[in-house]
Amino acid sequence: MTSSSKSVHIVGGGLAGSEAAWQLACAGVPVVLHEMRPVRGTDAHQTETLAELVCSNSFRSDDAVNNAVGLLHEEMRRANSLILRAADTHKLPAGGALAVDRHGFSADVQAALLAHPLVELRREEVTGLPPADWDSVIIATGPLTSPALAEAIRQQSGQESLAFFDAIAPIVHFESIDLSIAWKQSRYDKGGPAGDGADYLNCPLSKDEYDAFVAGLLAGDKTEFKEWEHNTPYFNGCQPIEVIAASGPQTLRFGPMKPVGLRDPRTGHRPWAVVQLRQDNALGTLWNIVGFQTKLRHGEQTRIFRTIPGLQNAEFARLGGLHRNTFLNSPRLLDATLRLRAMPRLRFAGQITGCEGYVESAAIGLLTGRFAAAERLGRAPSAPPATTAMGALLGHITGGADAATFQPMNVNFGLFPPLPGTLRGKERKQALSTRALRDFDDWLSPAPLAAD
Repeated sequence: MTSSSKSVHIVGGGLAGSEAAWQLACAGVPVVLHEMRPVRGTDAHQTETLAELVCSNSFRSDDAVNNAVGLLHEEMRRANSLILRAADTHKLPAGGALAVDRHGFSADVQAALLAHPLVELRREEVTGLPPADWDSVIIATGPLTSPALAEAIRQQSGQESLAFFDAIAPIVHFESIDLSIAWKQSRYDKGGPAGDGADYLNCPLSKDEYDAFVAGLLAGDKTEFKEWEHNTPYFNGCQPIEVIAASGPQTLRFGPMKPVGLRDPRTGHRPWAVVQLRQDNALGTLWNIVGFQTKLRHGEQTRIFRTIPGLQNAEFARLGGLHRNTFLNSPRLLDATLRLRAMPRLRFAGQITGCEGYVESAAIGLLTGRFAAAERLGRAPSAPPATTAMGALLGHITGGADAATFQPMNVNFGLFPPLPGTLRGKERKQALSTRALRDFDDWLSPAPLAAD
């Protein structure tokens, strides 16, 4: 492995920044990784560990054949992703999803980076535009970018940063869950990467209990917005549960509380609605309430969530919260390799680019790391084909989306170029996945980055 002598600077030690650092170091390029925690905290982080998982412990579906997120997992594995390696090492039972032990996962990522001889970690806040002598910089500060840096980027780009609200789900102590009511089962008994088909705890609600719960959500005391926040939208993937409930009394039964594929062992019948909890740590002592992001005040959360059968005595390790996220109008501001058009020495990675989700953020970090490494090593950066999950996501961010209406986006098969013919449903998804992995392997093969 040859080493380029001049460092690439990365601002932000979340999933995207950590993955970018790993890709650069494994290519033989030295990295200085700047992380402001614990010098300056954020509204959502609880630790100073690199790659801390804030909103959820799930990387979502791990099905590489039928699901675009699972396909993205597989592409990242093939590209020597540190984030996916740590996720696979610390996976937990979660049906067909890839969920991880938060603390083990983050500790593993941090240990790998600190052990690499080409990675230097500096605990400091970058309070403005990076110094001019940093000729290659990746800004991976995520949706919680420090105000000073966000303002410097806004002034340099000449555009207002967009913003949306993101909510956090509560976590419950396992020992406080009533297992005479709650039972373990995945929908349709589907197993996953670390599971056996009984990976979720299910709390059943009758029609009357469901109606009372929805009424409580709607009436509950909620966090008030500051004046400057009133026109900030929610991202649909993390809408607070009470916002979903406000769109119609049955909405939750077709969303996070849908009972399909589940049967209450006490009755043998499908409940009217179900609240699911997913294991949150390797010990199994903490479980998060799936899809229950909320802006309810803490006292209201405790009162209302304890009306759920099985959670009547629930003790909470963490209650839900709400924070404001920012992201760039990337189709207008960034080029095809994620450089700021107005200042090409700056690249952007992760959620600040307008991708949404842990996996997507890490994937964009992976790409920026590879792009920056190629430049340092005297090669032309090469983007993955648009037929791949990474290429489709990159294309959406850097020009496929309409700049006038740009909003955060999860990877999905709708971003992929269509296939010839008339394939539908699973056959179409499987054909798209087959094509993607073939094209991704072809993209990797000409000049693969060195493995650590």
